[in-house]
Amino acid sequence: MALMIRLRQQGRTNRQTYRLVVTDKKNPRDGKYIEMLGWYNPHEENEKNLFIDADKVQLWLDKGAIMTPKAHALVKQSSPDLVKGLLEKKLTKKLRLKDKKKKA
Repeated sequence: MALMIRLRQQGRTNRQTYRLVVTDKKNPRDGKYIEMLGWYNPHEENEKNLFIDADKVQLWLDKGAIMTPKAHALVKQSSPDLVKGLLEKKLTKKLRLKDKKKKA
């Protein structure tokens, strides 16, 4: 089961809001989800338009969930430290693989 962290559309016509959820990749956009990680309201102008629980996001990323590009942008806006840590992990992994290839 491939897990995705993505946006789930909610609200009424021309007044959409979104939930950041963990779901199976095969589920439809507005289908069932495993856990809600936060919400986003694009119609609000102030800082109250976005809430994301960074601890839950980190937990699901450690379990192997993959973020969509839009979800990644919202998480980056909400908690930049989390995204910075993810990039550092990717870079160290690439460097380790490079070192293994050089030794072989």
